[in-house]
Amino acid sequence: MRAQKGMEEHSMNEAPDLVSEAGWLEDFHPGLRMRHARAATVGELEGSGLAKQAMNTAQAHFNDHVMAGSELGDGRIVFGLATASLVYGLVSQDTAERAIAELGWPQLRFRAPVHHGDTIEAFTEVMAVDPSPFRDDAGIVRFRHWGRRQDGVVVFEGERVTLISRRPGKADS
Repeated sequence: MRAQKGMEEHSMNEAPDLVSEAGWLEDFHPGLRMRHARAATVGELEGSGLAKQAMNTAQAHFNDHVMAGSELGDGRIVFGLATASLVYGLVSQDTAERAIAELGWPQLRFRAPVHHGDTIEAFTEVMAVDPSPFRDDAGIVRFRHWGRRQDGVVVFEGERVTLISRRPGKADS
């Protein structure tokens, strides 16, 4: 069954009209920096939902009155892993469309609080690009991602290691 009249049949892995032409291993090089196109405002669901699911019962995530006048600012603080997840989502269109596997997040750093209503934008720097020791059709990219609030304060930094496909026909021989 076709989703749209006139579309050619493709396997799920091809998705030619859904992904950009970029994002292959060959498109990344150390020092490449990106400011990602979208930003996102943190709502109640992102701000408190994950903290509740993870059973993080710190009052800073649930109690507006406890946080009133605190050194971290008024209002509840967004759970740090929700902030990391939001930044990852914002960078994904440019850095994960050709990913085969996420190999790890060796470093996460939460630098400043995020509150409900803050808007986060994301940035990336490519730290390293190496051949895969176990696949000729892919390589390993180490990214540094960071997110900042609408006031320019960096709130999150993380390193991510990803196995990314080579362009078809570009596998190492």
